[in-house]
Amino acid sequence: MIRLRTLLLAALLCGGGWWGWQKVSTGMLRNQPIRYVKIEGAFQYTDKERLKQVLAPQMKLGYYHADMQAVHQAIKDLPLVDKVDVKRVWPDAVHIKIVEHKPVVRWGSNALLNKQGDVLTPDNIEPFRHLPLITGPSGQEKKLLEIMKGVYIVLKDKSLQLAEFHVNERRAWRLKLASGLEMQLGRKAPLENMQRFLKTMDLLGAEQVAMMASVDTRYPNGYAVTWKPEVAAIDWKAIVEKNKNLI
Repeated sequence: MIRLRTLLLAALLCGGGWWGWQKVSTGMLRNQPIRYVKIEGAFQYTDKERLKQVLAPQMKLGYYHADMQAVHQAIKDLPLVDKVDVKRVWPDAVHIKIVEHKPVVRWGSNALLNKQGDVLTPDNIEPFRHLPLITGPSGQEKKLLEIMKGVYIVLKDKSLQLAEFHVNERRAWRLKLASGLEMQLGRKAPLENMQRFLKTMDLLGAEQVAMMASVDTRYPNGYAVTWKPEVAAIDWKAIVEKNKNLI
């Protein structure tokens, strides 16, 4: 009987000791704070205050209870964030590495494209107004971006800067240059139409080209020009005479 009482007492003591350790351990885990959050990355588009807001709920849970996968997803869901790496660092820190997308053009009124042609949706399109604009049928983003790259290079060879590239549902092309000149290229052989106009630029001269508001190249043997309102009448005979040896 004495031995049985001794065993029961020992069992109670052991049980009480294990429960007490569990209580202390759980308390330590729950109360271990995250004291440092290190974020690596060159942020050009990610707002730091917005980043703090999405991190706060998990960081408040402490070192052991913060869900690193939830932190990863919350950051990945931010506009223009491409890649995220999140890890706990003993004893009280979290390290986060962020890589942003690099938009190269605007797509439509409120979106962007990166160099792979992926559609990105920023909170605010205004900071990206300096980028060239593409509009076109949905689902054609990658194809139109590749075409625009080629058009951009051709124009650059003539010291012209492309500002806008539009393709409508009928696949007709329309360009706008940084100078304001608009070019209607149509849907039948638009590249050839553009090249035909560009070949005449040297004959016309930069001064004459600067006076153009728009050109319509959708003609089999030439193009139509709309001049800026303030432009005086053009002496075409003088231009032809001056360049007759080049024609």
